[in-house]
Parts: sequence; structure tokens; C-alpha cells
Amino acid sequence: MADPVSIQERLVPQLTCFGCGPANDRGLRLRSHPRPDGVVATFVPWPEHDNGLGYLNGGIISTLLDCHSAAAVLHEADLRGFEPLAGAALPYVTAGLDVRYLRPAPLTEPVSLFAVVTDGDDAQMTVDVQLHWDGRPRATAVAHWKRWRPRS
Repeated sequence: MADPVSIQERLVPQLTCFGCGPANDRGLRLRSHPRPDGVVATFVPWPEHDNGLGYLNGGIISTLLDCHSAAAVLHEADLRGFEPLAGAALPYVTAGLDVRYLRPAPLTEPVSLFAVVTDGDDAQMTVDVQLHWDGRPRATAVAHWKRWRPRS
């Protein structure tokens, strides 16, 4: 049985984002899925994601946290009917990402991600997002998202 369609594939199939863009064949291609208590994903690191010590690189971890929080925001915006504003490709963009690295994450095994929108309205959203392995958090972040208001 094939995996169900991800939030990214459903809402932004032409997105070329390095972390979560379905249309970027060379990107991480993160696939996030809604659940009643939040948004979940599993990611399998590649050997190229090595931090030089045999663990998952912190920049890749940060990208995964940012892009997984994006999926939570896209899903929440879709549920609330918040469409992109005129001239904007997405309804929201990252305004800040406060990452905390707690312990090493493996390079050779799948990691899981969990995100939940903790506050939000039409102007902005806040997301708590975590990367786990072996039942323990390896990194956490609070992501702040603002409405994308294109300027000329």
C-alpha cells in the first residue's frame, strides 16, 4: 500500500523548497502528515548529512524542524481557510526559528518529527516542533510564522 498523500504534496505540489518541496528532486523531500494531535513525519538521513562525527548534521536538523513546522502551518491555514494573499506563493513564511540541540541524532536510522500549532491567527502562527529518535527528543524548536505580504 502506498503512503498517503503528504501535506506538502496536497497543498504545495510545485514547491521547490530544499527541505520539503515535492518538486525538488535533489532536496530532502520531507513528507508530513496530519494527525488529530499534530503533524508527524519520518525522515531517513543520507550519508551526505554527516556532521563529520557520524551524526546527523545540525543544519539538516534545523531545516527539518523549519520545514516540518511549515507543514503544520500550511495544514492549519488550510483548515482555517487562510489563503495566500495576492502575489504571495504561500500564506505564511518563517519569521524566526529558535532551535535547541539536546543530544546527537543518528545518521543511519530514521528520525521522527512532531509539530503542533500552539498559537495562531490570520497574521501569524507559532509552532512547537521536535525531532525524536529512540523515544527521546534530539532537537526542539519554536517556529514563528508571519503572513506573507508581498511588497513591490
